[in-house]
Amino acid sequence: MHFIGKDNIVFHCIIFPCMMKAYGDYIMPDNVPANEFLNLENDKISTSRNWAVWLHEYLQEFPGKQDVLRYVLTANAPETKDNNFTWKDYQDRNNNELLAIFGNFVNRTLVLTHKYYEGAVPAMTGLNEVDEAVVAEMNGYAATVGRLIETYKFREALSELMNLARLGNKYLTDNEPWKQIKTDPERVKTVMAVSLQIVAHLAILSEPFLPFSAHKLQRMLHFLFKGWNDAERTVLLPEGHVIGQPELLFEKIEDSVVAAQLQKLEDTKKANQLNAWKPADVKPVVSFDDYMKVDVRVGTILECQKVPKADKLLQFLIDDGMQKRTIVSGIAKYYTEPEKLVGKQVCFIANFEPRKLKGVVSEGMILSAEDKDGRLVLLTPSDLVTPGCSVG
Repeated sequence: MHFIGKDNIVFHCIIFPCMMKAYGDYIMPDNVPANEFLNLENDKISTSRNWAVWLHEYLQEFPGKQDVLRYVLTANAPETKDNNFTWKDYQDRNNNELLAIFGNFVNRTLVLTHKYYEGAVPAMTGLNEVDEAVVAEMNGYAATVGRLIETYKFREALSELMNLARLGNKYLTDNEPWKQIKTDPERVKTVMAVSLQIVAHLAILSEPFLPFSAHKLQRMLHFLFKGWNDAERTVLLPEGHVIGQPELLFEKIEDSVVAAQLQKLEDTKKANQLNAWKPADVKPVVSFDDYMKVDVRVGTILECQKVPKADKLLQFLIDDGMQKRTIVSGIAKYYTEPEKLVGKQVCFIANFEPRKLKGVVSEGMILSAEDKDGRLVLLTPSDLVTPGCSVG
């Protein structure tokens, strides 16, 4: 048996078997289940680019949530087409499926059993047609899930497991034992007994997908099952068996947790862009005469303030050695305390055609360098010079 990605199909189905047959002493694979590609937030997973969810980091940042990741990866398994892992989907599947369906049903059932019967399993007698239909459907899941696992349809098998949890959740909600306990306590015993058997079946059938949660649930039930074949029986928890105190199997994942993971990936993307940075191509050649037309000078900043209603613009008052001039520059993002620029010297184009920006006439252009991270840095002389000095 070889589990592979689709890019290795040719090697594992043709080349590798030929090598094994040529050697003559290997057991040949009788099946090669091949998955397609799983992407991360719409980008190809790459360990060299650090574009991945690293398991050791996940276990540190999400303690006790091994099964949540197993669940989401199985539910999104690229069995028939490329698929995508996103942190939003991770959150939704945990909150809306594991917590709201599986965990909610288990918790309600165990809590009510302790509330009504001090944790003792009631007798499953007096079944009506609805009860019998639910029990019959419950009994069929072991074969269905088992068959799908044996044929490597893990995503579909997980879906069927969740259908069993949905069956129990709906059955408990429809029968409303919290209401019937006052009018028909005998009926409630039957409802709770059926619900407990569904919980027990979930404790077995969930083990391939949610091993940590399955073992925790079995401990809560005070019943460690021998194996998969146990799920072929209807009654797994006998009458009078006392279950343990209920604990939450899953917990809500907040938006802030997802936002932190997305920020990690955004930081990775920025780091990759910085690592891949190369200088821009040199612009077309200009003549010396064209260069000499540009009058670059040094000026001293006398005043600097943000332009009202313009987040990107700073307004400078420059001493250019001849007269004061106003220049507007789009560097406010990189100099958030403009008053601290007063007294510094900058290089500017003195003969740049004046233009109006946000109602302010700008009489030149201050020069700055754009770093590889996009940050703009003012160009300044290394030593103080007389305002109005030419640069050339």
